[in-house]
Amino acid sequence: MRIQDKVVVITGGASGLGRATAQYLLEEKGARVAILDLNAAAGDKAIADLGSHRAMFVQTDVSDDESVQSAIHAVIARFGAIHVCINGAAIPNGFKLLDKEGKAAPLAKFAQMTSVNLNGVFNVMSKCAEQMARNEAEIGEERGVVINVSSGAAYEGQVGQCAYSATKAAIVGMNMPAARELGAIGVRVNAIAPGLFLTTMVAALDGKVLASLKEQMEAPKRLGDMREFAHCCAFIIENAYLNAETIRLDAASRLRAR
Repeated sequence: MRIQDKVVVITGGASGLGRATAQYLLEEKGARVAILDLNAAAGDKAIADLGSHRAMFVQTDVSDDESVQSAIHAVIARFGAIHVCINGAAIPNGFKLLDKEGKAAPLAKFAQMTSVNLNGVFNVMSKCAEQMARNEAEIGEERGVVINVSSGAAYEGQVGQCAYSATKAAIVGMNMPAARELGAIGVRVNAIAPGLFLTTMVAALDGKVLASLKEQMEAPKRLGDMREFAHCCAFIIENAYLNAETIRLDAASRLRAR
């Protein structure tokens, strides 16, 4: 799919990888970008930086049906269509099955993680797909592209990541059935499983911690540049033969147990 002038919805797009992707697709590829995020202050700042001509922000709780529906309506009202959906909103918090006293973790903690990281992906993907089905097909009958953000934790979850890993593995599991279903309307579905990237939060860590993280990388021996993630999103959008695939973008690194 040609990205120029296409409308891209990015959840979790007010910061981190989502924010970098919004900027890259807007400035380098000429897309129109709709950022959906719960953090209003970060969302407003993102639009102040990107400019409101080709970008918009809608405060959105991806786990809430009405919130997402309202956001989708706002995007359609502003831009008239949705061509790409990038689901990056997630809760990264970890917790163990048993606490220090040996007590089981409350189910509510697990449910909170799944409500955002998994239910939220399904919620936004399905509602965006509904709009994509109405698009005029490009050559090859392509009407839309979905990119769901998984994680290396989907494959090698660390201690304390049972809930997080479960949600990210589920995203990988959704790829094939979603691609098979939505292929009938000309929508492709892929995922990216990123490793460690040099986000603003990571860059603020102590130098020794950063050095330790870099040592975990295989080749290249560094943390990922956020533009490399954004470039991967652009590649998925533009390559019409890539479907139902999860790309591990992690410099061949594998998460350790701790």
